Amino acid sequence: MQNRITNLFGIEYPIIQAGMIWASGWRLASAVSNAGGLGLIGAGSMYPEVLREHIQKCQQATDKPFGVNVPLLYPDIDKLMEIIIKLKVKIVFTSAGNPKTWTDYLKQNGITVVHVVSSVKFALKAQEAGVDAIVAEGFEAGGHNGRDETTTLTLIPAVRQQISLPLIAAGGIATGAAMLAVMVLGADGVQVGSRFVASDEASSHQLFKEQVVQAGEGDTHLTLKELAPVRLLKNKFYHDIQEAYKNGSGVEELKDLLGRARAKRGMFEGDLEEGELEIGQVSALIHEIKPAAKIVSDMLKEFNDAKELLLEL
Repeated sequence: MQNRITNLFGIEYPIIQAGMIWASGWRLASAVSNAGGLGLIGAGSMYPEVLREHIQKCQQATDKPFGVNVPLLYPDIDKLMEIIIKLKVKIVFTSAGNPKTWTDYLKQNGITVVHVVSSVKFALKAQEAGVDAIVAEGFEAGGHNGRDETTTLTLIPAVRQQISLPLIAAGGIATGAAMLAVMVLGADGVQVGSRFVASDEASSHQLFKEQVVQAGEGDTHLTLKELAPVRLLKNKFYHDIQEAYKNGSGVEELKDLLGRARAKRGMFEGDLEEGELEIGQVSALIHEIKPAAKIVSDMLKEFNDAKELLLEL
């Protein structure tokens, strides 16, 4: 399956594993890359030396292309970029910030740069900044999200109409049929997050993985827009947030409630009550924890089956 995305990254299939905090370590990234997709190490939850270790271990575990996802609001971002360049990582996905800040510098060092956006407006800004490709992420996605609540099926054709760059769809994609749907709408590939959280190789806690596969329709909600919009599984912490809203809490009170390390506490340490459990709406369609390679192969089979079905119509 060759197209602009596979050619850009040098991979077999246009399936990118999202660089999710507390889930996307070297084991997951290397497993996805070895299966023919593009694995990403999620630097957002890593100190610089931890990122160095994960890159080096990933380089030992695969000879296939892999990348690093870097949230641009990270406090020590210059140290992360220094490590990425020194260790000769060839692909960087940036998110949560202005792509103009680092794109030129990364490209001058021979790195392919992709930026994650949630609107046409920011897709155009990323294209203007000189990125090599764009991820357009819809409202369904887990974790931090756009404020506009534009769904993936609306966002992808809207962005496709406005940009000429290779386009990767994200948000609500866990099956090959969904992959085919967004590619029909104009995407060149897909970025998959929640489905890979429920994988054997994800570094997230086993209790969190089990909670994901038990989730049903309506069990997630986008909240905390006053701080940074985030889609969460509904647990005690989530309900505490809703109670704070009912009581008229402002930004400072919400910050105090959120505190520090809530995401680590929930997703990495397995505190299902007081932790922040970031996952997408598509968790309702995930019913099994599987090896990453099986997730990739299943998506490809579903993609081809869905394509065959369309040809029969």
